[in-house]
Amino acid sequence: MRHLLMLLPIFFLTTSLAEASLSIPSKIENIDLNIKDHEAALTFFGLSTGESTLIQGQNGENILVNAGGKGTMKELEGWLFLYNVKKISTLILTNNRMEISDKQINQLILKYNIKEIIATPQLSAQLAKNLEAKSKTAVVSWGEGTKKVILPELTLVVEFVGNEQNEGMDLTLQFFMHRIFLMSSYSLRAEQRLLTKNIKDAHIFKIPSGKIEDSLSEKLIQYVNPQISFLFTAKDQHTDQNILHELYDTWSEVYFANRHGTVTIKFTDSTYEVLTIPDLGR
Repeated sequence: MRHLLMLLPIFFLTTSLAEASLSIPSKIENIDLNIKDHEAALTFFGLSTGESTLIQGQNGENILVNAGGKGTMKELEGWLFLYNVKKISTLILTNNRMEISDKQINQLILKYNIKEIIATPQLSAQLAKNLEAKSKTAVVSWGEGTKKVILPELTLVVEFVGNEQNEGMDLTLQFFMHRIFLMSSYSLRAEQRLLTKNIKDAHIFKIPSGKIEDSLSEKLIQYVNPQISFLFTAKDQHTDQNILHELYDTWSEVYFANRHGTVTIKFTDSTYEVLTIPDLGR
């Protein structure tokens, strides 16, 4: 069972949104998701480039998956402020290459007191060399098959890790009955592996932000068979129409970062709600 809501009306506003500046609705004091026992939330931030996903649980802990693209640090910090994120326990980087600079990684560590960075084996070696010497942040490499309880009642599984072109780390999250598939790889080899994994009939599907035509096959999309799909499409990026048609054929609700802005999905043990904040600067 699911519900579709607009986020803005249910949160406290300090004043009219009409005067919001830039791409962040800065006149919102904060966004309180009021996460209770047996609840969790997943937020896809509507950044101008790159992707970033916030995972929040009932204990107030925050986990960030990726940290945006080039030139989006201020945007990301603005959204984290609105979601009242002051500390991030873990940063998970799913690509083999750095999307932001070492300097920005160190700034995030310092500002949000990040204790641990999870990355692919290829990227973790680079990170370990480039973190500031005074940083006490641990860099951990995850391989295929890694399974961790990352928040109360929320389990993460690494379904695939690759080091070839267009490959990275692909994750599933399991929260009670809900399965979320966060996909980063879009190679033929990755797809063949993923078709053997427990990603079938996922509730939420985060699609890789690549620009390659036919980067996802009809077979894989039908296998995942998502209820909701989210694409981190940049402002100047056009989504492959074939992929869209195949998603619509599965009756998936499709959300775009460059159209819908930031999207939060709040889960209970048996239901979820989709909450949206439009990017007012678009």
